[in-house]
Amino acid sequence: MKVALCFIISYEHILNKEEIWKEWIEPNKDIINVYFYYKDLKKIKSDWIMNHTIPPECIYETSYFHVIPAYLSLMNFAMKHDINNQWFSILTDSCCPIISPRKFRYLFYNYYNKSILSWKKAWWNVDYHKRANLALLPEEFRLANDPWFVMKRENVLQCLHFANVQQKTMQTICSGGLANESLFAIIMYANRQLKDGVVCAVSHTTDWSRRTSSTSPHLFKEGNETDIQFINKSLEIDKYVMFIRKVAPEFPDTLLREYIYKKSKEADDKLIVAMPFSFIILKIKKCVYFSLY
Repeated sequence: MKVALCFIISYEHILNKEEIWKEWIEPNKDIINVYFYYKDLKKIKSDWIMNHTIPPECIYETSYFHVIPAYLSLMNFAMKHDINNQWFSILTDSCCPIISPRKFRYLFYNYYNKSILSWKKAWWNVDYHKRANLALLPEEFRLANDPWFVMKRENVLQCLHFANVQQKTMQTICSGGLANESLFAIIMYANRQLKDGVVCAVSHTTDWSRRTSSTSPHLFKEGNETDIQFINKSLEIDKYVMFIRKVAPEFPDTLLREYIYKKSKEADDKLIVAMPFSFIILKIKKCVYFSLY
């Protein structure tokens, strides 16, 4: 089984924390595939990103309000590229890992048969705000979800199937804008997955209490005391958190590495005890021990 890290990049076509990502992926490279969706291939300067881009024929016109084609194209390509992809994590250029490689491996092997998607009833006035055109849908389908999540293979197949056979409904939802904040909860509800197949939890911690605009969360830039307090609290109470957004290029790498490799060390040592024996990977070849650190 593998995890597909599915990045949607635009504007500068970079990862704000590319080096952190490469370091973090390396210990788990046996279970991770990386994919990039972009707007303009010519803007990509990183060889690492270029080596993981999906083909140009899989790229469609998108915008901030209409990004569903990027989601579906990434999912579809990753599904076909490696049949072992079991988890599909949707990420942006400003996302960054915030847990250790060992904890990520633990979460994957223990929850690979679940999607991790925070969802709830739409909190806005659907008759006034046209996002996802929820007013045109039956009451029970007026749902909202975090736009960045982790989804299991079965649920990805259901999303792709829904997009193919429910084209009129897809058009209605997507034409309202910001469909990525409702569509996936709607599809999971239609497939009776919200209770059994989905863990309703945050996988990408985000600070909405300090918005940079009405539609954009806080940008972690300074690594100040308020930032640290928020991250500490999230890691304490959000059991399934793996990533953090939005992280600026200026955010201290030292602080990120502190969280990824040092702060979680004691807790991670306990994870290996709880991990199913069949999933503990000890690669012994010529007396070489494979470590997650």
